[in-house]
Amino acid sequence: MHELIESRWSARGYDPGASISVHDLETIVDAGRWAPTWGRLQPVRFVVGKRGDDTFDTLVGTLTRGNAGWAPRSAALILVCTSDRPDDPKEHTYAAVDLGLAVAQMSLQAVALGFNAHPMAGFDTAAAVRAFDIPSDQRPLVLLAIGVPADPATLPDEIRERDEQPRSRLPLSEVAFAGQWGTPAFGERD
Repeated sequence: MHELIESRWSARGYDPGASISVHDLETIVDAGRWAPTWGRLQPVRFVVGKRGDDTFDTLVGTLTRGNAGWAPRSAALILVCTSDRPDDPKEHTYAAVDLGLAVAQMSLQAVALGFNAHPMAGFDTAAAVRAFDIPSDQRPLVLLAIGVPADPATLPDEIRERDEQPRSRLPLSEVAFAGQWGTPAFGERD
């Protein structure tokens, strides 16, 4: 596996003093723009906030649950939206796939630039729609935090403990099949 993929993880303990340049932030968003897109529709749109600007502050105001405790320490927040066409189930589905691909590429570009990316669903979608006057044919699905992990010694215990948990995934034998569902495609490696 490529080291960018292997080293990608979703931190919560960001350094609130770390910043991101406009150039690096633009490069990360541009990586999302260049993600594969079904039928050349290019439905993915971005609302970009850099810590200290009004967009960032407004995005912070939409955070819910536990995200409000750590995400404001990020250097940037990017609201990722895609088309909302429930009357066209194929476009509706693949627009969401396109968004997922864009978020993945942005996350990897962030790692390549020395940052960390953390995708979140814990934000108030309706508040984001109101705050940014997002058209009714668009749906915000992911809020992506971009930051620099902090020195673990500076973090609250709860965040440090979550960030220090070992990363794990189901074994490949439980998620990749051949012949029929449930028959491992590659044997028993993890």
